Amino acid sequence: MEAKALNSYNAICRWTFALHKKSSAAANSVSFCRRPRPSWERRGVSSIRQLTGVFWNRGRKERRETSLKVATGSYSTVEIEKDRASMSAVKISEKQIFIGEKSILSGVPENIKITGASKVGLDESVFVGALFPQSNSRHVIPLGTLKDVRFLSCFRFKLWWMAQKMGNLGREIPLETQFLLLESKSGSSPTEDVDCRSPEQMIYTVFLPLLEGSFRACLQGNKEDELELCFDSGDLAIVESSFTHSLLIHAGTDPFKVITDAIRAVELHLQTFRHRDEKKIPGIVDWFGWCTWDAFYTDVSARGVEEGLKSLSEGGTPPRFVIIDDGWQTVGTDKKSEDTSNKQALRRLTHIKENYKFAKNEKRGEEQEDPALGIQHIVEIAKKKYHLKYVYVWHAITGYWGGVKPGVSGMEHYESAMKFPVHSPGVLSNEPGMHTDGLTIQGIGLVNPEKIFLFYNDLHSYLAAAGIDGVKVDVQCILETLGADVGGRVTLTRAYHKALDSSIARNFPDNGCIACMSHNTDAFYCSKQTAVVRASDDFYPRDPVTHTIHIASVAYNSVFLGEFMLPDWDMFHSVHPAAEFHAAARAVGGCPIYVSDKPGIHNFDLLRKLVLPDGFVLRARLPGRPTRDCLFTDPTRDGKSLLKIWNMNKYTGVLGVFNCQGAAWSPLDKKNVFHNTNPDEISGCIRADDVHLLQEAAESSWNGDCAVYSHSGELVRLPKNAALPISLKVLEHEVYTVTPIKKLASGVSFAPFGLVDMFNAGGAICALEYETYSGNIEAEFIEIPAVLGMSINPSENGGHLPTATINIGVRGCGRFGAYLSLKPKRCSVDSLLTEFSYDSHSGLLTVMLQKPSEGQIWTVTIEV
Repeated sequence: MEAKALNSYNAICRWTFALHKKSSAAANSVSFCRRPRPSWERRGVSSIRQLTGVFWNRGRKERRETSLKVATGSYSTVEIEKDRASMSAVKISEKQIFIGEKSILSGVPENIKITGASKVGLDESVFVGALFPQSNSRHVIPLGTLKDVRFLSCFRFKLWWMAQKMGNLGREIPLETQFLLLESKSGSSPTEDVDCRSPEQMIYTVFLPLLEGSFRACLQGNKEDELELCFDSGDLAIVESSFTHSLLIHAGTDPFKVITDAIRAVELHLQTFRHRDEKKIPGIVDWFGWCTWDAFYTDVSARGVEEGLKSLSEGGTPPRFVIIDDGWQTVGTDKKSEDTSNKQALRRLTHIKENYKFAKNEKRGEEQEDPALGIQHIVEIAKKKYHLKYVYVWHAITGYWGGVKPGVSGMEHYESAMKFPVHSPGVLSNEPGMHTDGLTIQGIGLVNPEKIFLFYNDLHSYLAAAGIDGVKVDVQCILETLGADVGGRVTLTRAYHKALDSSIARNFPDNGCIACMSHNTDAFYCSKQTAVVRASDDFYPRDPVTHTIHIASVAYNSVFLGEFMLPDWDMFHSVHPAAEFHAAARAVGGCPIYVSDKPGIHNFDLLRKLVLPDGFVLRARLPGRPTRDCLFTDPTRDGKSLLKIWNMNKYTGVLGVFNCQGAAWSPLDKKNVFHNTNPDEISGCIRADDVHLLQEAAESSWNGDCAVYSHSGELVRLPKNAALPISLKVLEHEVYTVTPIKKLASGVSFAPFGLVDMFNAGGAICALEYETYSGNIEAEFIEIPAVLGMSINPSENGGHLPTATINIGVRGCGRFGAYLSLKPKRCSVDSLLTEFSYDSHSGLLTVMLQKPSEGQIWTVTIEV
């Protein structure tokens, strides 16, 4: 029936019933002219901004505030597994390191020293150090032979970036390992078949190499299967022989909690960095964005920026932030010399302000430079004409790739001086190309560490005055190579990051900063301000070997990185052979979502699975990480494992499954390679408890049953501990919304999914409330013509009101979907009756939502 009839019905009636209580169980009479508004409407909440940080108590009318344990990753309210101290206590005895009664390292040298970690809240954990016979700027010592474990290593395969490596032998642990997670069986029995490992039997031990004084520690294996601890100052003049707190070892039965607890203990110990959930997350993470890099590379101009914004906006997925990447700054090269005859001359910063491409007045007959315009002009166009909320620009942590040009006019007061990188042995072994890299050969113009805050503040205050909201700070790991004669790598990095943090806090109130090329612990353990970090090597659109590697690397790096900052999965292209693969991964990644499409080349059908019409994205609340059963399997190399990535929304879990087999970084070739050009289809399964914190979206009485909706359109009711099979070819994926089933009454069960045509459907649900009715409540019918084939006569249901009413606050438009065990009596949107579709076979209920205004929340009401 046409919409006019429905509107007429609503105008005449507005659900006018006189209600009479017929049962002593319901003593108070109630009358109303339209359905009761949900509690968030009654309290004046009408927009997404007013709902931020508020959870709704299901099954009651009262609202309750929570501790945001899901949104922040805190485990203080509900622990899925309670660690048993006797099973996870770390101790050294008889030249062995034990976790409980299980020996994981044997042959521990006598000069290894153990200090309890009780002062930082870990009573059963230890710090590890070592005593050496003489002082040196670099030490390497074995910790013992690794045995009967599986491990996950996050190591630097490049100076700038980490990747993952799994194995079970000490010799397989790569150089430059910065994070090591072990899985072992509890007790003294040796590890058996992986398939026999039940979660209840397993102990997870994290090794965190730290900063101590001016030294930075890392791990590596050797040919004797020993785990080695390395100490390095990065300055031959900075020497030491005694260390006490260079490694933390902590164990427990929940791997994710073990990691969080360990990082928090290190935070308390070092007091030089802050955990992710203590930092202000910048606003860009919840809005769709565009980056200029792949579209223009360093040829970016003000005209190009506007072309890109216009193109995306016209397609219905408007960007709300832009990153003007490398190419806007004023740079120059050194005079030609013999040293650079075989290398492209390295560019260095020669001025704080933008280059000529951002000072053109294109309204004149000819493009003419107009210094009065500057970068402020394109910022105004972006915000006023295209309604952008944020504009970021790129710069290197040293100013530009080659630093700040020494002696250049107007920049003398920064006291830049030429320094030549000296790389650590581990980096050079993993990335031999750094021997002859342009940065190594041509050097960096390094601003005096005592002047670096002045430099950052001058740069950032100029940008802020032009309307810029934040910066992407790149090339960060180069600092570790420049520590000679300035106190070493740790001292230099701390000085630069302290200045950077201060300048960001002063000039960008939204904490607008993205860290990039920054995967060394020198930086992680001294970052108090930056809350977003690029989580892997770049998206390379023209390099097919990298796409599966990219997804896997980000997921595993996030296990570690996600404790410090929100991982950024990088830009991608919406028109690309792997576009769907990348898009789905970012939907479960809990990350900023932005593309680097060339203007006019977009797949809007794909983008609409990620972006709402107002530019808002349905971001999951946590860093997306591999599921517990994937932590120690290798989804890029082993030929049999799928990668599963879990995350949480407020009321649902989300689970992405990806086939990433066929390519990986090769320790022999020292680069990414195809090791199988035709990998087989792989089969696996998912379970509800793959979403590690799913209990947080359920009530305490939840029995473990879930409703699971796949993005491909299948709904399955999944009993507790049941498995759902899946098979995928390489570069294929599936995304599941996983929701605990709520029992409303006998025979009435419900589970919301959200906007089912979006990848992360459940991200659209921002409020949820149940109202159940007891007693025999009769409805006296006021005769009004039926419309749209819907029954409005309560006598069809025995003259009773519905058993329950469900109110859902939804952000966005399109098909809202939910599981319901029986057909609803009626559905409405913002108090107006609406059509719905119900599949009695699967229990899928769908309601169509129209395009809302920006920030508007639809109230979907379901009566059963």
